[in-house]
Amino acid sequence: MLELVSSEPFLLVDRNSRFLAELFVATTPDECKAILAAQREKYPDASSIVHAMAVGLNASILGCSDDGEPSGTAGRPVLEVLKGSGISQVVLTVTRWFGGTKLGTGGLVHAYSGAAKGVLESAVTRERIAMSTLSFALPYGILEQGKRALQDGGFSITAENYDGDGVNITGTIPTEKLPPLSKVLQDLSRGKIILSE
Repeated sequence: MLELVSSEPFLLVDRNSRFLAELFVATTPDECKAILAAQREKYPDASSIVHAMAVGLNASILGCSDDGEPSGTAGRPVLEVLKGSGISQVVLTVTRWFGGTKLGTGGLVHAYSGAAKGVLESAVTRERIAMSTLSFALPYGILEQGKRALQDGGFSITAENYDGDGVNITGTIPTEKLPPLSKVLQDLSRGKIILSE
């Protein structure tokens, strides 16, 4: 799966109706609801704010809303485009301002899909890497060797707390790099340090 780094809003105009597509990072349905609420506050004059979401581990939670548009003409097409992108942990909104001319069901599907495709084309993504957060004690006797092993193993330290016996370390590491780092630290500490999530 891919994760979003950044994107640019995309505006599509069809027969004077404006469709503004925007992409936001969201990891839970509640975060999606908060983004939708913010969009409604930002665009109080919009005719509708359609959305599609792909959140949870490996986009396990999918959802969409037509927000008053004819059933199946807005949310579902946007969700299908989003699913095809391979990006997870996002919500895609398409805000519409009605231009006075009805587009019909086919026209709406085309406009909403086109707006979604446009914003996804601007998206900068990266491969989503599973990360593990760990906390453990590093004895003073192996502190320098241990810190070097952490750095070489791809471990990012987020906190260090010194106490009488050593340094309590907290940080993150790509999950796939955990077993080899665990082996190095076990060898250094003669089995005293065992890393586990």
